[in-house]
Formats: sequence, C-alpha cells, structure tokens
Amino acid sequence: MTPESFQNIIKTFPNQPGIYKYFDEKSEMLYVGKAKHLRKRISSYFTKTFTGYKTHELVRRIHRIEFTIVDSEQDAFLLENALIKQFQPKFNINLKDDKSYPFIVIKNEPFPRVFLTRTKISDGSQYLGPFTSVARVRELLDFIKQNIQLRTCKLNLTDSNIQKGKFKVCLEYHLGNCKGPCENLQSAEDYSRALSQLKNLMKGNLFPVIQHFKQEMQQHVEKMDFEKAEFIRKKVEHLQNYQSRSKVVNEHVGNVDVFSILKDGDCAYVNYLMVSSGTIVITKTITLEQKLNETPEEVLLFSIAQLRITFNSEAKEIIVPFEIKYPEQDIIVTVPKAGDKKKLLELSEKNVNYFKEELNRKKMLQLEGKTDTEKKIALQQLQKDLHLPVTPVHIECFDNSNFQGSYPVSAMVCFKNGIPDKNNYRRFNVKTVEGINDFATMKEVVFRRYKRLALENQPLPQLVIIDGGKGQLNAAIESINELGLQGKTSVIGVAKNEEEIFFPGDGQSIKLPWDSESLKLIRRIRDEVHRFGINFHRNQRSRGTFINELEQIKGIGKSTAEALLKQFKSVKKIKELSEEELNKAAGSAKANLILNYFKNQQLSNIQDQ
Repeated sequence: MTPESFQNIIKTFPNQPGIYKYFDEKSEMLYVGKAKHLRKRISSYFTKTFTGYKTHELVRRIHRIEFTIVDSEQDAFLLENALIKQFQPKFNINLKDDKSYPFIVIKNEPFPRVFLTRTKISDGSQYLGPFTSVARVRELLDFIKQNIQLRTCKLNLTDSNIQKGKFKVCLEYHLGNCKGPCENLQSAEDYSRALSQLKNLMKGNLFPVIQHFKQEMQQHVEKMDFEKAEFIRKKVEHLQNYQSRSKVVNEHVGNVDVFSILKDGDCAYVNYLMVSSGTIVITKTITLEQKLNETPEEVLLFSIAQLRITFNSEAKEIIVPFEIKYPEQDIIVTVPKAGDKKKLLELSEKNVNYFKEELNRKKMLQLEGKTDTEKKIALQQLQKDLHLPVTPVHIECFDNSNFQGSYPVSAMVCFKNGIPDKNNYRRFNVKTVEGINDFATMKEVVFRRYKRLALENQPLPQLVIIDGGKGQLNAAIESINELGLQGKTSVIGVAKNEEEIFFPGDGQSIKLPWDSESLKLIRRIRDEVHRFGINFHRNQRSRGTFINELEQIKGIGKSTAEALLKQFKSVKKIKELSEEELNKAAGSAKANLILNYFKNQQLSNIQDQ
C-alpha cells in the first residue's frame, strides 16, 4: 500500500494508549512500537520527513498495520517489550534480558523472605511483576516492611534448626519489624497469614488489607489514641491510591484465549486476545452476519472454534463473558468475576467496542466498501444531478451550532475525492455577531474562510454546501459576492429536515432520489459536519469559554443572566416568556431591557430574509 493509502486508514485509529505492529506483504512482523496516542504516533511515520535510511526502508515495506488498545502507558511499555522479546522484529533494537525489569520475589523456603530481584531462578519461588519503576517497588517494599511483619534475614529457618535453638532474635525484632520466627516466637501459620495479606496487596485485592487497617484504626480511635489512628489512616489512603501492576503482562495468567462478543442487529463482533505466558501476542476482531437468529452462545462458540484453528491456539483455558458448553473435554472454560482474568476480559471488551464504533463510522463516511472508481462515479453522478460545471472532487460544508438558543459556534468539514480530509476541517468562534443569528453567523464564517483562501492563493472547492435553508444560503452568497468569487465555485443549501436542495436565486428546491449515490454522499457530508460541530460545541461548553447571550444585553449582568438560565434552562424559553412572567423573574426594569433586545433581534432577522 502507498503512504497516501495508509494516511486515510490511520485517520480511523484511536487516540488511546496501545501497541502497534507493522507487517510486510508476507505477514512477517517488521516492527513493534508503543504509543500514548496510537493515531498520532503511527501517522508520524507517514507524514514526517525522515533522514535515516532504516526508517525509510521500514515505511517502504509496511503492508499491514495492527494495533491493540491498552489502559495505560505502563501497560503499553510492558507489552511492547514482551512482544519484542518473543518475535524479535528485524527493525526493533535488541533488548536487554529480564534483568532490565525488577520483580518482587517470595522465596520458596521456610518463613519465605520477600525482596526485590532482577534475576529469575527456577527454584519454585513466586515472582511478582515485572515493574517499570524500581523506585515504586522499593517504596512498596518499605510500605510492606512497616505494616506486614516479615523477616529480612538470610537464616535457614528449618524446623530442626529452630528447635535446636541455633538462632537469636536481631534488632529487627526489637524494632517491631519481625515477630521472631527464628526463636519460635512466631508460628508458620501466623507467618503464612502475613504472606496472604502481602499477596492480596500485590494482586490488587486491597479490600481485605484496607479492612484490616480500618479495624485497627477504629480500635485506636476508641482508645483515644488519635495519633496512631491518623498514621494508619494515611496507610489506608496510600493503599487506596496504589496502582502498580500490569494487566497485559502477568506470567501467572499463563496461556489462555480471551473472547468477548458484541451483538448489533443481524451482525455480531467477536474480539480474540491470544495470551501467551501472560502476554497478549495476538489481537483480532471479526464480524459475523447472522442468518437464522442464532443465540450469542452459538455465535461465540462458532467464533472460538474458527479463531483457535486460524491462529493454531493450543491454550487449555478460554476466558469468556458468559457460560458456554464448549465441546472439547480438556478445555477449561472460565467466566471470571474478578482478578487478572477479569481485567483481560474487560480489555477484550474494550477492543471489540472500539472496533464496532469505528466500523460504523467508516461506513457512514464511505471509508470502506467503495473503490476509487466507485467514488469517482458517485462524484460524477453528483455533478450530473446538480448540473455542476466540473466534478466536485473538493467539497466543503458549513454548519452553525448552538445550545438551547445560546452559545453559537460554526464548523466546516472538507471532503476530497469522496472522503474526509480532516487536515482541512475548520472550527469558528463567532466574532462579529451578537446573540443568535444564524444568517449573520453563516455570512461571517463563509467570508472568513474564503477570504483566507484568497489571500493564501489556495484553490477553492468546486462545491460549497450550506447546511440550512434559503436564509443561510443567501447569507453565504452575500459573502461570496463581496469577495468577488461569484462563478468561481458552486454553492447550494440543504434543508435540515426534508433534505431539499436550494440553489441561489431559485424559488423552488429540488429533491434527489432518496437512495441515489448523490444524496447519500451529501448526507454523509452533512452528518460529518454535524458531528464535528457538536463535538466542538461540547468541548467549548465544558471549558467554559462561551459568553451567555443574556450578558450581551446592556444592563444585564452575569448574576442575573445565570439566575434566569438556572430557572428557565434555556434562552429559547426565556424568549417565550410573557412580560408578566419576566417582570416576576427579573424585575420590571431588566425585563424591559430583555424584551426590547429580543424584539429588535427578531426584526433584524426578518429584514435579513
């Protein structure tokens, strides 16, 4: 595929953390990388000018891109390293061995010690990790030492050695950090309970640990020992804020297959995560079309069989969201309720949901299912139906957006060759228009857009679509004429409800066949400008960057405007109030100011039509 083709595909990738994999035409893995924002990171390979030969060669060989969404940068970091070690892609650097990452080990010995290590030995000990931060591991070990009394010495605490009295307690015992198992002052059972508490802590099962400390804190409160109670409260807070374990690299999960399913009408989507030695090595989502109203169980069973055969899975355990009767006798079926396996299932569900949402968006925007020839035919049909002088390979569409009659903004989307060109999308904060005036707003943003293109000697679109009726279309034409651009581009208006198409100066609208490729393309462009405008409007509102329209009325302050909106919910409803109702809410003087403002605004709108 060409870099241009990849640029169109990359626009559909998520802006979420994850790992990405590049494959050549023989499906051999070329490169594995991690990203905080998958779309930005992957697109940089196809937009930047690289000076290095190896990067040029990598991009030249890329034939397919796969990605896996994860929940954090730490997970992406660990998964990237695990995959590089397993597959050793030719364009990745050689990694160091496991000594690069610290583990916490619970030694396989009497009264097991717990400490940090970078070396794994096959001696039956339990290794927790790996962790990305040595400082965080040391901090955790210090916390464990302060709260869970475990030995730190290297003594060989066998039963015979303890019974013979070979050892004496050390300073750690006198400091309260150890209960003295070396002198048989602590039983193996009590020590085992302390280890269980530690394992709960490490596995993220914080509830029993926190409950233990809360009970201890309450005991200190009852004894009026508030200093010790506050000390324990800080421990509880520390525990509640603690997160360090990875859900994508956990050797204790072993080799499992994870499946999740999402149904949508006659279609079903199934995501598959192949987990090898606790590491996700394959991510795949498939689409299935149901023919006979199959149940979710039937669809999932069929998918599991197909995917396991396709990817030669030998895992003896499968993780699924609900109970199924899997026919192979030696396969364990797990429906996890909590823990690491539940987190893997949630990650699979996150990937299948993204796949479905992105698939729907692609269909809406005609990003898949159409060849270049089919897109060209649709554009030529649009030229014929609208009697345009040239094929509209460059189309721009404008839409105004407001919230319950308040806070106006505008948006513009750009389509080239039938697909979105997001680099040329534009957002407009209205600058010169007071209040809500769709016609004046449309005139302003169209003027600003094409004045800039003219100043920069940029090409004009062959077709400009105004989302609105005659009023908005006439306002846009005023700007086109003022700029001296009449005849250099075609402008049409599309009514919001009836999908009628208006031309400048024509008294009658036209309606294209509802199933025509021309109208389908116009709908897609209109829906995209709606989506883009609404998202911009929502973001602006959330940042508090809007000025309330009522505040623009001379004599109406912020507190009065906010009080009225709080009571009546929208400017639109305030406009509909009677004089008596407005007098009661704001007082006669302010009510007169508001009524006169809306009356003048209404007269102005009538004159513009």
